[in-house]
Amino acid sequence: MASTPSDPASPQGIRRRELLLGTLAAGFAVAVRPISAATITTDAGGLTEGFVSIPVEACTIPAYRARPATGTNLPVVLVVQEIFGVHAHIQDVCRRLARLGYLAIAPSLFERQGDVTKLPDIASIRPVVAKVPDAQVMSDLDATVVWAGLAGGGDTGKLGITGFCWGGRITWLYAAHNPSLKAGVAWYGRLVGESTPEQPSYPLDLVASIKAPVLGLYGGKDDGIPLETVERMQAALKAAGSRSEIVIYPEAPHGFHADYRPSYRPEAAADGWSRLQAWFKANGVA
Repeated sequence: MASTPSDPASPQGIRRRELLLGTLAAGFAVAVRPISAATITTDAGGLTEGFVSIPVEACTIPAYRARPATGTNLPVVLVVQEIFGVHAHIQDVCRRLARLGYLAIAPSLFERQGDVTKLPDIASIRPVVAKVPDAQVMSDLDATVVWAGLAGGGDTGKLGITGFCWGGRITWLYAAHNPSLKAGVAWYGRLVGESTPEQPSYPLDLVASIKAPVLGLYGGKDDGIPLETVERMQAALKAAGSRSEIVIYPEAPHGFHADYRPSYRPEAAADGWSRLQAWFKANGVA
């Protein structure tokens, strides 16, 4: 449900809204404030949720996980963060998936490079994220899958992944990395970019290697992801005979699913969420 008071115009409603937004903002990265009144919060009743520790190479990393309070052998969905970290929105996405019967888990993938949730703006965050090697991310996601199967009560034979922005690119990459993945849903992840030692490849480079079908959800008015690159990806997928698909929302900007930001577009977000559910079910993540 949307976190808005019933009468925002009244003095009491305004105070309730201020208090509510203050509470919400406490769970978000500093760089994304102020938090929108449209922010969705999903109740945790009937769920087991919170942070757990995932053993990775030479250390552990935190991960937020949510799942139904009862049941075993749950289908597993990896949830991959935006550049802002595993903040309240990403946690809420996990709870939304848990309410659909999934074990949803979002590992903190920048943990070794720094805590981006405390940084004031995107300009401060980007240098940290640039230091995160793709190989490390793939390894951490693999370790999260192992945890989900051994300790989380999940059935990793029914494995999906979804990610947003930075995590959208990672979703495509993980579909090329893990042959056990059943399906992915990538929300507005970059498809082309400059190769670096840490990030050597982009989704368009890896079309021939993509093993699991990916549903790409993109905005036609995304200032950071030119429509031309999305169309190139569509053409490359078609030429490769891929089962992956891309949906373009012509009027949507970047971040149209992010209900805590001004970029939120409820209709596109709702349609994308419905497509995600159908895509997972059709491809064995259910």
